[in-house]
Amino acid sequence: MSHFNFPKKEKLKSRKLIEQLFKEGKGISSFPIKLIYLPCSIESTPLKVGVTVAKRNFKSAVDRNRIKRLLREGYRRNKHLVFNNIEGDFALLFIYIGKQMPEHIIIEKAIIEVLTKFQKKLSNEKNS
Repeated sequence: MSHFNFPKKEKLKSRKLIEQLFKEGKGISSFPIKLIYLPCSIESTPLKVGVTVAKRNFKSAVDRNRIKRLLREGYRRNKHLVFNNIEGDFALLFIYIGKQMPEHIIIEKAIIEVLTKFQKKLSNEKNS
């Protein structure tokens, strides 16, 4: 059960890397979640993951924090889909693009879908 964790070393905190993600990253979308990813050299772990929710869509910090908690939990429970199955190091950023407060199940399904799309896209890029 130790692979169902989300330690501090896997969290995306670098302001430079986040700015680089928005400038150069590629996106995959599965409503209500968008995943932006960027290959990069990370020393400690194959993935650095961050989550964000637009203040424009959710004025209340309580709502934004709840959605971010749901996103982190959805990733934590499903990171095994990509964590050991990718080659190279990546920075990932999950963005909630919906306008309503989501249910846990909706977030979970969208994260699974976006992670499988990410996996397929990487294998297609590797093969071509």
